[in-house]
Amino acid sequence: MAPDNPRTGSDLLLRDKIVVVTGASSGIGRAIALACAAAGANIATTYRANRDGADKVVAEITALGRECLTLQVDVTDDEDLAELVVAVRDRFGRVDVWINNAGADILTGQAADQDRFEKLDALLEVDLRGTIAASWVAAELMRGQPHGGTIINMSWDGAVRGLGGENPELFAAAKGGVLSFSRSLAKSLAPNIRVNILGPGWIETAFGEIAPSGFKEKVRQAIPLGRWGRPEDVAGAAVYLASDLANYVTGQMIMVNGGDVM
Repeated sequence: MAPDNPRTGSDLLLRDKIVVVTGASSGIGRAIALACAAAGANIATTYRANRDGADKVVAEITALGRECLTLQVDVTDDEDLAELVVAVRDRFGRVDVWINNAGADILTGQAADQDRFEKLDALLEVDLRGTIAASWVAAELMRGQPHGGTIINMSWDGAVRGLGGENPELFAAAKGGVLSFSRSLAKSLAPNIRVNILGPGWIETAFGEIAPSGFKEKVRQAIPLGRWGRPEDVAGAAVYLASDLANYVTGQMIMVNGGDVM
């Protein structure tokens, strides 16, 4: 189901912008792509393995009356990223907003049974290196545009506070790197290109669906707003950062977490 969109016509926050969303076949990436389309943008999405999910997202976006291009991209492959840039430029002529959402899942499926170093390697390769590499290709593309552009990277609120446990340690290593890199990149690319960060907290994605009910309730009780977040909550913040309303915002992380980390 597409997100509710009370805005129409010229009031759309992202009217006619071109937005790239990596890792958009499910979860937070899907919600961001749909929210940006509902806000008036034309979308390019990427997926690594979930072609069915990617095709469904394309269908939902086109049902909103927006254009959508989807490509299979491994963000750890520099040639894939170069081909993505060419495909988006050929289809749309420019990119206004590039959102790096693609990340490694180490919490569900077979990956949950990997040892700590396999998980660490995946997070550093996909979440950190992949975000850095994709940010660089986005920046090169936007430097050649008179209007510049906007880059949004995905970190984690726990990278600010810290959270005990082996998996949180691994996430902190990768997502803390994304946060620090993005702030430095924001200074490098100013004033024509803005770079900001999203820091989701406990969001009901794949891990939230399989987490034990007792654990979920304990987390819920600790969150000031009294519930787990939804992918659409993160998407709302992404639309804001992508829009002209955030024209004076760069190098900042919005923590979408119900107040769990302040």
